[in-house]
Amino acid sequence: MPRPTVAQLAYGSCTVVLSTLAMLLLSQTSSGLAITVIALAALALGLLVAMTVPTPRPVEAPAQTTAEKERVPTTL
Repeated sequence: MPRPTVAQLAYGSCTVVLSTLAMLLLSQTSSGLAITVIALAALALGLLVAMTVPTPRPVEAPAQTTAEKERVPTTL
């Protein structure tokens, strides 16, 4: 399994922190069960965001042109 990239870690972490803060402020809850549910929902959202960040594709070498393939060595 490939390791997460820096972008995936950053987006996922920011999503977890900001969504937890927003949900706690909007719900104005004080019960432990509701806080646990909000934290788990934020973790799930952060994981979803981190996994949907596009990963960089490996760079392929450019294909040789027909002129390069047909090059004839010359001697002087």
